[in-house]
Amino acid sequence: MRITSLRGRFLLSILLWVALGIGAIWYSSVRLFTTHVEDQYHEELEVHVRELGGLAELDAQGRPHLTRPLSDPRYAQPLSGFYWQITRPQFGELKSPSMTQGELDDDIAHSPRILHRVENGPTGPTIVYGFLRDAPGGPPIHFVIATDERHLQHIISAFTRELTVWLMLLALALLASGVAIITLGFRPFNRLSAAIDALRKGEQRRIGGTYPDEIQAIVTDLNAYVDRNAEIVERGRVEASSLAHSLRTPLAVVTDEAELLLEAGQGDAARVFLDQSSRMQRQIDYHLARVRSGGSKAGVPPRARLDDVVPPLLDAMRRCHPAKSFSAQYPPGLSVPMDADDLSETLSNLLDNAGKWARAEVWIDASARDGMHRIEVHDDGPGIPHDQRQTVFEIGHSKDLDSIDGESSAAANPGSGLGLSISRAIARDYGGDLTLADATGGGLRAIVSLP
Repeated sequence: MRITSLRGRFLLSILLWVALGIGAIWYSSVRLFTTHVEDQYHEELEVHVRELGGLAELDAQGRPHLTRPLSDPRYAQPLSGFYWQITRPQFGELKSPSMTQGELDDDIAHSPRILHRVENGPTGPTIVYGFLRDAPGGPPIHFVIATDERHLQHIISAFTRELTVWLMLLALALLASGVAIITLGFRPFNRLSAAIDALRKGEQRRIGGTYPDEIQAIVTDLNAYVDRNAEIVERGRVEASSLAHSLRTPLAVVTDEAELLLEAGQGDAARVFLDQSSRMQRQIDYHLARVRSGGSKAGVPPRARLDDVVPPLLDAMRRCHPAKSFSAQYPPGLSVPMDADDLSETLSNLLDNAGKWARAEVWIDASARDGMHRIEVHDDGPGIPHDQRQTVFEIGHSKDLDSIDGESSAAANPGSGLGLSISRAIARDYGGDLTLADATGGGLRAIVSLP
């Protein structure tokens, strides 16, 4: 899916939306959970330090002691990360059983109000709460209670990891849902694209099938456009053919009159009329052949199978040129994007031209590879010089080379000079071309290339 496609844009939008949404949920959930856990820990420590102050008493010598252990058993486990400490200057200090090493800084306990901060403890950074209480007849008592910060961070980290896993699964599920929605939503477009491709290749004349309402209107307009375009082109072909045929009669009259003038001794004027009439006739024949070409007919050429077109042409050429051998080689079932009549017109011109100039053999070699169809007509004749290979495509040009076996080729092989011109024009109507090249072992190779 490229970013320039609708699928790519929709997928990118879904990806961005899921990333932003999941990211916002992750961030807000972690912040909310962290705040809740921290508040819970601070509230618990504040309760415990108050409990510690309530359980502390002074003995007869003024030394502090507890009437009973704290309610939380973690304060009795060695190095559990939960500690308390009671200090009365000049009267000693009292530590929790869990604090088997180190001590807590009682500077936090300098006010009757409960204060807290984070500082180093026996087993790492700790959250420390403390307050000060006056004692009769001597220095005040400092109450300090602490919990390792790692316990709080462990809870937050465990929640964050689990939340990340579940949100990633949710993100994947949302993306999969988005891809499924895009796939299902664009399925009618896939069918429409395939139908248009079949229309372009000539495999069908109209776009068939039913589509959602939003697309059906486009399909209806496209079909109407194709039908209308085909109708206009067909009418133009008919009108052009009618015009060409209507010009033949007056042109024949002019030609007859020119011949009468020639017989009457007015040779110069007669030859001008005959020459111009011949040129007009060639132009009519050329453009009539172009009009018959279906290459641009609605822009949707059908496909022609070589198995249906080539064998009849070879039979006809064998009758026209009985002294020559005609053969063909191509994959079975090969078809080309061209109207069958146009393909027959193109190949018949090339085969007839090759048959006139070949010494003994003419053959067709056709293939389809690399997105191109190639039909090559080979002959073993004298070929055409490189500097004349563009000239022969001009309307009215007739190839004139030196004699073969002592006979004038131009005289033995007369032609109107339209075959190559018409064949190239038809090939170009279909987006292809006709070119000339040297044949293997000598002779000429006419190559029809079609996309």
